[in-house]
Amino acid sequence: MNGRVLLVEDNADFVANLTEILTDLGYQVRAAASCAAALKEGRGWVDVALVDFRLPDGAGTQLAESLKQDNPDCEVVLLTGYASVEAAAEAVRAGVWDFLAKPCPTPDVLATLAKAARHVRLDDAAQVAERLASVGTLTAGLSHEIRNPLNAAGLQLAVLERRLRKLEASSQPLLLEPLLLVRDEIRRLETILRDFLQFARPAPARLVPFSMQSLLSGISALLTEQAGRRQVALELSLPTLPEVKGDADQLKQVFMNLAINAIDASPDGGLVRISSSMESGGGLRVSIDDSGTGVPEENRERIFEPFFSTKPQGSGLGLPICRAIITQHFGRIEVHQSALGGARFDVTLPPG
Repeated sequence: MNGRVLLVEDNADFVANLTEILTDLGYQVRAAASCAAALKEGRGWVDVALVDFRLPDGAGTQLAESLKQDNPDCEVVLLTGYASVEAAAEAVRAGVWDFLAKPCPTPDVLATLAKAARHVRLDDAAQVAERLASVGTLTAGLSHEIRNPLNAAGLQLAVLERRLRKLEASSQPLLLEPLLLVRDEIRRLETILRDFLQFARPAPARLVPFSMQSLLSGISALLTEQAGRRQVALELSLPTLPEVKGDADQLKQVFMNLAINAIDASPDGGLVRISSSMESGGGLRVSIDDSGTGVPEENRERIFEPFFSTKPQGSGLGLPICRAIITQHFGRIEVHQSALGGARFDVTLPPG
């Protein structure tokens, strides 16, 4: 048996044809035309669900979340005629495996279902890698749809700003204020897009020997001034470390992100400590502690989910990117309560 597939679609002809094909290929198939019927048919049974984006009694993304709650190991493929950036982001938040735009050729549907079914049978590390590749394919197809208008809008705003600054000084503030607000929003969207692309399609890690001691010392030196402006003490506590194997640029991004978050989380007069230790099996642990309010236990896994953020202006992708990078290094990242009173992020890398 290739897997158990739930088809959730109110187009009866499409369901009948696909059911016949999938059955011939060795799949077990059930069908539903609504969210309610899908939850009944799929509870405790489904491996892969092909779900229409718009159903008579609800949204496909909401159904995806419910199906994955009932079937934690299942994967959902969303089928929609409304492909957009917003729909893609909603699909990612719902934990959707892939996102197919209608009309989608049957061979493409079959190939995607086969990949999703295989993914269900993989171990955790391989699942992460395949999910990132799948989301990356979706993102690459949509990115130019966002970048082109953003670039055009940014260029026109720059032209308009130059013209406004040639006017009398007394009239400039009233005209420039809304323009600068729009410019800042465009930059924020560009940052979110950049983070989304990096999360979805991370660059392959180049695993070569480098000095973790030098990397962490350099991060501490770079952030000392920033911490000082926040009246936060930055402490570095490192033993003599051997060389480790990894991508120094990517790991620098991880530890910079964690250290900046720790500084931001600490109150005036607070403390951030960067430390490291060797594991008994030869691996390396790097810990970043802060004296802030910490991460509530119920959020300690959620903070690594895409788009989950406790910051008003955060993209919600910083920590997911960190986890993706550490996963590529065959390591792990965890958050705990710190002895300093706030959060403690532990990054563990395997022996080189």
